[in-house]
Amino acid sequence: MSETDAVKKSPKKSEETRARILEAALSIFRERGFERATMREIATEAEVAVGAAYYYFDSKDAIVMAFYERAQAAMQPEIAARLDRAKTLEARLRAIVSTKFEYFAPNRKLLAALTAHTDPEHPLSPFSRECASIRAEDVAQFDRAAADSGVSLPPTIAPYLGRLLWMYQMGLILFWVYDRSEEQARTMFLYEKTLKMLTVGLKLAGFPLLRPLHKLAGELLAVVYGDA
Repeated sequence: MSETDAVKKSPKKSEETRARILEAALSIFRERGFERATMREIATEAEVAVGAAYYYFDSKDAIVMAFYERAQAAMQPEIAARLDRAKTLEARLRAIVSTKFEYFAPNRKLLAALTAHTDPEHPLSPFSRECASIRAEDVAQFDRAAADSGVSLPPTIAPYLGRLLWMYQMGLILFWVYDRSEEQARTMFLYEKTLKMLTVGLKLAGFPLLRPLHKLAGELLAVVYGDA
């Protein structure tokens, strides 16, 4: 019986083998980079046959998607718990963004390598069709943070808030993965200052004095998000 046939017959062993291949791949991606790694190297590191590695993951892209999905599943309960405890918009946004920084810290170099794939046509891009469900869950968390904080925005802007906050998070993460300062101090400074500016800006956004800008902002967002 081949190794692939054996794991098919045992769900527990199948899960363990899949997890071992994923961990082996992440280790190699960290050491050698995503582009240079091969499925044969991953199989060797995981101590499985190359055929078994391909049985679980048909490509390196599939491994990275599994990493994304596992990260989402692991962070969701922690973010939900932190949101439950948070009392202000700033605290709720921190609950989401800080959890991401903490979880992805061991894989910061891997994320840096993956930023080469930002084209929405690439399956590993956070803007891709393949990542739509992951992205939607992230946006929903930001929508919840805003709703629980009672953020009030004009109807031309309100539908885009979750997506705009998600983009803010992505900008911070992109800066973070390339930040060479000690313990990414520059990122933390940027995070603290922009978060305070953001929360103040959202409080002011609904003021009648800014009404002339609401229509323009809504038209701009509709074009950016393809709703126009």
